[in-house]
Amino acid sequence: MKVPVIGESITEVTLSKWLVADGDYVNIDDPICEFESDKATLEFPAEAAGKISFVASEEDDLEIGALVAKIDTSASGNGKAKTNGTTDKKEVKAAPVKPAESKQAPAPKQEKAAATASGTGKIIEMKVPVIGESITEVTLSQWLKKDGETVNLDEPICEFESDKATLEFPAEATGKLIYVASEGDDLEIGALVAKIEVGVATPSTFDEETEEVPVTLSAENKAFTASKNHYADGYPSPAAAKLMAENKLTETDVKATGKDGRITKEDVLNAIKNKKSAPSPAAKAPSKVPSKATAPSSDGERSETRKKMSRMRRTIAKRLVSAKNNTAMLTTFNEVDLTNIMAMRKQYQEEFVEKYGVKLGFMSLFSKACAKILMEMPDVNGAIDGDHIVHHDYVDISIAISTPNGLVVPPVKNVEKMKFHEIELAIKALAGKARAGELTLEEMSGGTFTITNGGIFGSMMSTPILNEPQSAILGMHTIQQRPMAVNGEVKIRPMMYLALSYDHRVIDGSTSVTFLVKVKKLLEDPMKLMLL
Repeated sequence: MKVPVIGESITEVTLSKWLVADGDYVNIDDPICEFESDKATLEFPAEAAGKISFVASEEDDLEIGALVAKIDTSASGNGKAKTNGTTDKKEVKAAPVKPAESKQAPAPKQEKAAATASGTGKIIEMKVPVIGESITEVTLSQWLKKDGETVNLDEPICEFESDKATLEFPAEATGKLIYVASEGDDLEIGALVAKIEVGVATPSTFDEETEEVPVTLSAENKAFTASKNHYADGYPSPAAAKLMAENKLTETDVKATGKDGRITKEDVLNAIKNKKSAPSPAAKAPSKVPSKATAPSSDGERSETRKKMSRMRRTIAKRLVSAKNNTAMLTTFNEVDLTNIMAMRKQYQEEFVEKYGVKLGFMSLFSKACAKILMEMPDVNGAIDGDHIVHHDYVDISIAISTPNGLVVPPVKNVEKMKFHEIELAIKALAGKARAGELTLEEMSGGTFTITNGGIFGSMMSTPILNEPQSAILGMHTIQQRPMAVNGEVKIRPMMYLALSYDHRVIDGSTSVTFLVKVKKLLEDPMKLMLL
């Protein structure tokens, strides 16, 4: 039982909960566990009826295709049978198998291992599997086994890096590993990675009581067997393994603190820190001072490192370059006086929070102002589709949200019909889900216009890049107290620069300027924004 392909952008899930016990008898299609992805939680049904043996544990992060459990189909229903989390009494009463009969029928995994280690001399070709609908190429980032080394069935032999995630590639048979591709190679789906010569494999052995497969890691990793506390004991995560390779560390240099003894990225960072803080060897005795003056030399280290861009960074780069190259993008600027908005927020903030349970922020005010003007100016709210311009009779504003994994832009839909507190609650909910990695595909799709607020990071002015296929994006910036001429007098006002980047193929220069001016007027007179 392996993690199935769940969705186009999902490359990893977490086994959040087992719904049956280890050793239970399960029926086909019985839910056996729950998977939690960054999109949703879903049940995983049994693919056959039989006795279940756990391989993964609760809270384990599993990549698509990773082994979850094994089902012994030769076992009869003499254990606890589960159906949707309840015991099926009919299955519990099923006739038990006699001990002699159970010994005669070997478990499926024993049969499979015996077949692959039978010395047939057969060559198994290992090719890049289908990982996801949108992934057409991966990079072989690291070999986990040496060329010519014996590998066991389902043992990770290398790591692939896609624009979505890093994942391990397990052996499809037991035998001698023969490299075909090299580290750093970009490989298309279906490309040949390696070959396994089955005939020279060391036969796998099993303990009849525990039914555990001895697993041997590469020379770079310490040897261990599945009979240890957990199969992850002493084994680094993909991110940790990459850091260890870059800093020339072995498992003996790193203290594992992860779940079930796994080496985490934080463990490697701590090891690197300790390595740097270790006292250096005693310096050599200084030589005699030369009689003639010499030019001073720099004692600081002058080193350079060359590191290949990750596939995700390369994908981001391609998309940004696509937006620059495939659109006629220009940016126009204006500034807005936020005196009245700040006064209004100060006056009504407590009542607003008491009534709606959320603060009245700048994002709802800017979103509402943009939505009103976008309904009046459909070109700014439109998009190019081939030789056509698509106009929308609704406004879905994508809000740029910064997360630990990067920037996401989920849309708040039908902003033109929403009230201020509804917009604030929607943005708060999306931001919480984004930072927790719980956004669904539906919540990430759509959007007719984007707002990004670089001001929260202190940006004074920028030219935001278009979010294709949208035709415009508004950039907000930091608020600064500046002297302004107001009715012939110099006054200090809270000012913000606004930037509108737009696709000139759809939006004319006069249209973009008019849009910004109208948004500016609404924001400087918030009562008009409330009434219109």
